[in-house]
Amino acid sequence: MTKQTTRQHGMGGGQVAADELRLLLERVERLSEEAKGIADDIKDVYAEAKGRGYDVKALRKLVAIRKKKKEEYQEEEAILETYMVALGMLSGTPLGDYALSKAA
Repeated sequence: MTKQTTRQHGMGGGQVAADELRLLLERVERLSEEAKGIADDIKDVYAEAKGRGYDVKALRKLVAIRKKKKEEYQEEEAILETYMVALGMLSGTPLGDYALSKAA
C-alpha cells in the first residue's frame, strides 16, 4: 500500500486517511490566514475612513444594514421603534411624534 492510501485507526475506532486529514487541516489553516488578511484589509479601510473624517461606528452599522434583507431590516426597525415609543424615548421629536400618530 502507498502512504496515501494507508489508513490509520482514529480515536473513535474508525478509519482515517492521514493524508486526506492533513490536506483538510492545511486547507483550513490556509483559509484562516486568508481570512486574517482580509480582516486586516477591512481594518485598514475603516482606519482610512476615520482619517477622512467619517464616523466608523456609523459605517459599521451601514455595512450591517446592507447585509440584511430589506424586510428583515424593516421588521427590526419597527420593533425598535415600538419599544422606544413604549419607553417614551421618542416623545417630543419629529420621528417620535410621527410614530405616536401611527400608534394611535
